[in-house]
Amino acid sequence: MLTQIVKFDVKPKYVETFKQALKLNQLGASNEAGLIEIRLFQGKQAVTKFFAYERWESAEALAEHGLQPYTKEVFSLGDKALNAPVEVMKLNDTTPAPLHENNPKYAQPEDDVFSIFFIFKIKPEYRSELLTQFTTHIKHTRKEEPGNIVFDLYTVNGQDDTLVVYEHWRKESDVWDIHFNQPYAVNTGKLMEKAVVGELAQYMHFVTEI
Repeated sequence: MLTQIVKFDVKPKYVETFKQALKLNQLGASNEAGLIEIRLFQGKQAVTKFFAYERWESAEALAEHGLQPYTKEVFSLGDKALNAPVEVMKLNDTTPAPLHENNPKYAQPEDDVFSIFFIFKIKPEYRSELLTQFTTHIKHTRKEEPGNIVFDLYTVNGQDDTLVVYEHWRKESDVWDIHFNQPYAVNTGKLMEKAVVGELAQYMHFVTEI
């Protein structure tokens, strides 16, 4: 399986046009045999930022997707619509691994789902310690917090200084009022203050699924 996050930074006047192109690409991809999952997100405040979270059966399936006309349309439009080159992050699972289809939790109709892409740079000497701490953090979050739906940690191919946390919560207060006050989250926060390059806030992308 191949998992990736694709980040787009869109010029304001092209936001709606680009969003529609992404959705058409998602619709087309849904008929491809090699697709497992594709979800699209837009920044809540930074509305010019878009993210695609994708899982494919293989690199060959992803390559085939790149040949489709609806995919070519997105990248063709990007030549004039984007502020910066497309950022593709190919992800590696960590321990405990993402649950994906085995996850017993899912959003309910009454949930006001709050989603986060936390993509942060770290000092190399803290990488091993962070991965170990997140092993405990993830286990407790999934098991003990009913407000959590998804909490996955990934490393990034070719970027040993980057980690990605992909999160979904039933509502925003489940993060700020409950999660960050848990002992394991407090311990992770203290380690992050030492391990992360710069301010944590710059790396947190609050998004809405589109």
